[in-house]
Amino acid sequence: MSTSRRLFVCTNQKSGVGEDVAKALKKELKHQGLKKQVVDGHKQRTQVQTCDCLDLCRDCKKGPGAALIVYPEGTVYGNVRPADAAELVAEHIGQGKVLKRLRVEE
Repeated sequence: MSTSRRLFVCTNQKSGVGEDVAKALKKELKHQGLKKQVVDGHKQRTQVQTCDCLDLCRDCKKGPGAALIVYPEGTVYGNVRPADAAELVAEHIGQGKVLKRLRVEE
């Protein structure tokens, strides 16, 4: 059985940081070998998907980063910068741990 995980990254910011975050996440998934993995005996594929709006601007206006949601878990991150990609991929995708410093509480 194969499952899919997606990282939806908002690209609606004027600075274009969302596109940069998406590129950095894609690069890190490949670099860390986590784009395709086996979790609990099941194949899991992780993809990065850009989108126009996640309705999370209130969580990103205070900083220069982008908002993103990890699906299907529903974990919401805010103010994510390209420099955060390596840690986010290693912790959340690789180890299944929420990166608390970037998490947005709903």
